[in-house]
Amino acid sequence: MCQLLAMNCNVPTDIVFSFTGFAHRGGRTDTHHDGWGIAFFEGAGVRHFVDHQAAVASPIAELIKHYPIKSLNVIAHIRKATQGQVALENCHPFVREMWGRYWVFAHNGDLKDFDPVLDGPYRPVGTTDSERAFCFLLQQLRERFGDQAPPLPTLRAALADLVPAIARHGTFNMMLSDGTALFAHCSTKLCYVVRQYPFAAACLADEDLSVDFSQVTTPSDRVAIIVTTPLTTNETWTDFAEGELKLFVDGWPQT
Repeated sequence: MCQLLAMNCNVPTDIVFSFTGFAHRGGRTDTHHDGWGIAFFEGAGVRHFVDHQAAVASPIAELIKHYPIKSLNVIAHIRKATQGQVALENCHPFVREMWGRYWVFAHNGDLKDFDPVLDGPYRPVGTTDSERAFCFLLQQLRERFGDQAPPLPTLRAALADLVPAIARHGTFNMMLSDGTALFAHCSTKLCYVVRQYPFAAACLADEDLSVDFSQVTTPSDRVAIIVTTPLTTNETWTDFAEGELKLFVDGWPQT
């Protein structure tokens, strides 16, 4: 299976520390070597990087590790191919426009016999079940709400209704964001941690590296990190329940 990483926060923050550990799972500490990608929201724009090379061998991944791009919402993915060849067009995250905003999506899992009718503007470019699922979600949301984005609670309810229809076809751990909030759904495995005042040091599980966040934050900062398996060894991570859909806003899971 692939692995997912996302960040949602209340002030623009870089993901260098978390991505450094995460990237090692793309061919060094794990076997996810079939490509990787990351997308950063910046205002109305998106910085989108993908590479069909393993993250541990990718010069672009090295750039991300050393370039502190600050964002309120980030989604990253390292791929272990189950459907679709190893190719750039099959690397997550995927990006589309809807309601005048970019939407970013990444998926971990394998959907069997998932071949929905896609007769709207959203069509896959590659050959993955993941991109088909993304196009299906956007098509269904557009059919429900037309040209006007609904309020977040309404959108959350719609996704909670749509996601189980996809998850019936297999494992559907996914991340979805339009840059204002972040949705995360767990079929099998996801967890999160919220970093806020009083900040402490964190130690990566995949590399001998630690950061004292109290030295690089302010008391009002808040950052949620969502990932397939915990990135650090000394923080308390909260597991998602199977089938749970969470909405994160300003670095906090909404009830």
